[in-house]
Amino acid sequence: MSKQSGRGRVAGLPAWDRCAVMGVVNVTPDSFSDGGRWFDTTAAVKHGLQLVAEGADLVDVGGESTRPGATRVDEAEELRRVVPVVRGLASEGVVVSVDTMRATVAAQALEAGAALVNDVSGGLADPAMIPAVADSGAPFVVMHWRGFLEGGNVKGVYADVVADVVDELRARVDAVLAGGVAPDRVVVDPGLGFSKEADQDLTLLAHLDRLHTLGHPLLVAASRKRFLGRVLAGPQGAPPPARERDAATAAVSALAAQAGAWAVRVHEVRATADAVRVARAVEGAREDKDTPGAGASGPARAAADPPGAGSTPEARPQSATPRAEGAR
Repeated sequence: MSKQSGRGRVAGLPAWDRCAVMGVVNVTPDSFSDGGRWFDTTAAVKHGLQLVAEGADLVDVGGESTRPGATRVDEAEELRRVVPVVRGLASEGVVVSVDTMRATVAAQALEAGAALVNDVSGGLADPAMIPAVADSGAPFVVMHWRGFLEGGNVKGVYADVVADVVDELRARVDAVLAGGVAPDRVVVDPGLGFSKEADQDLTLLAHLDRLHTLGHPLLVAASRKRFLGRVLAGPQGAPPPARERDAATAAVSALAAQAGAWAVRVHEVRATADAVRVARAVEGAREDKDTPGAGASGPARAAADPPGAGSTPEARPQSATPRAEGAR
């Protein structure tokens, strides 16, 4: 599978010619990265709009922390946190993803204007999730997941982390397809940091090509995660705080874009948006050089930043709405 086909096209969403940038809005008091900063609905919507202005192609809204040891919020509280923010962003024309493990939250967020369901459990946490997504026709992110992390980094034992993650994701994708979700609306996510140690996360990043064998677009969500802190700390040092890992996140974003990821999920958008633009420009230059009779200038530049492709905030079509292609 080529990198371009690995990047893929997700039905029901705008067609980004390069790795899309998914900005994160955590409407929680206890997120590992930015808990409490956007807990108010007005602040959360404002932050989402700022992420778009900085280069986000879509915004992922979540009301429940999935950090190791986090306690689950009840359904009513998650709905209270999430739905007004989704509605506020969607009303501004933002392409919104809802980050939830509950079918009721997903359904109400979709009714409020969300375009995508991002379930870190891949439909395992709530048996009603897959039927709900299938009925809605929404795209669905299927992440590799081995259970809730209240007890820490559970079930992190792998014979071969790449082969095991690919096999387990394939089984999950098969279940999602059997449940009625259309193949062209499935996205896969290797679940970096979920039941994985730092060296396992790095191994997965080094072999993203193996994830492409699943035949679905790939989302990479490495932003500010623990394994980046371990890399930056070195053998003897203490990991830097989560908010000091954005440069490392941008580096991973560029690598993921080069490896053909459909999208990267990040907290700090501007650096990653720049990183994926550079990765796409380099890819465009390579494609241009490999095209017989093509020069190294004009066509490569056009490939890097085609008109209206959303490579910069100014170029992003403001008319793109969460209901592209009549998904719902």
